[in-house]
Amino acid sequence: MVNIETNYLGLNLKSPIIVASSGISNNIEKIKELESNGAGAIVLKSLFEEQILAESSHNISQDESYGYDVHNYITTVMRDTRLSDYTKHIKEAKSNTNIPIIASINCVSDKEWIDYTSAIEKAGADALELNIGILPSNHEFSSEQNEQQYFNIIEKVRKSTKLPIALKMSQYSAGLANLIKKLSWTGHVDAFVLFNRYFRPDIDINDMKITSSGVFSSSEDISDSLRWVAVMSNVIEVPIAATTGIHTGADVIKQILVGAQCVQVASTLYQNGTQQLSKMNDELKTWMEKKKFNTLDDFRGKMAFDSEKNTVAFERIQFMKHFGGIE
Repeated sequence: MVNIETNYLGLNLKSPIIVASSGISNNIEKIKELESNGAGAIVLKSLFEEQILAESSHNISQDESYGYDVHNYITTVMRDTRLSDYTKHIKEAKSNTNIPIIASINCVSDKEWIDYTSAIEKAGADALELNIGILPSNHEFSSEQNEQQYFNIIEKVRKSTKLPIALKMSQYSAGLANLIKKLSWTGHVDAFVLFNRYFRPDIDINDMKITSSGVFSSSEDISDSLRWVAVMSNVIEVPIAATTGIHTGADVIKQILVGAQCVQVASTLYQNGTQQLSKMNDELKTWMEKKKFNTLDDFRGKMAFDSEKNTVAFERIQFMKHFGGIE
């Protein structure tokens, strides 16, 4: 019988399929359903730094007569309320499941929110995922300044908690491979999650409003994470969780073949229901039996990038007929 267990962030997972941070993990009954359908672990919906700051600013702006002390009080209350709700959710998730529960913070700075991590640890979270959403759109900042934010954040967070830390990051970097490698050298990161899926803007030309486009991913979106997991899995010593575009058992297999320790899914659960987890696990097991692989390690990384072999296709970004196979 095949064994699809894996280890991630020092946690033993019964399946390599993790439920990614999303609204689907914001409900205890849904979390129990995800576990029963075979989730290896669950990343809770993120606590958003920007949302807390925005709510604080909104409440303060309602009355500009507030003095500094009142402004500070409102900000503190808003933050404490959000944190209290989040830690309560962690405790409920832990008490109702037997799989790892990973907390998530979506952040863009190294400010006061870092104090939250000790409360998250005390609430019983098994690990912490830092979803760092840095979009290098400020033309006043250099690439070095943007990338330094990653180092600033993980250094401060590591000092505030003993929890294993997964860094979910953006692929926006001119030196992405070098950045990931240097981040792994800090010793502050226990795993990488590649990549963050950002809001995709579109425009409604009739109402002339900014709208969203492509809320859910599809299997066709797997290419970017597949490429970078393949490129980096033999370069860094910490594990990689692949995310975006993973909808089927075949997608899971592809990511493990290029070196992923595990995968994270969300869109396919919204589109196909929580039972999709069972189907994906079954597809994985059936393929392993057919190929006579007993464990995930038996085939993990077999198709990762190797500079000594002809795997230029992972580095090729310009379309070529030779690789595309079409005229």
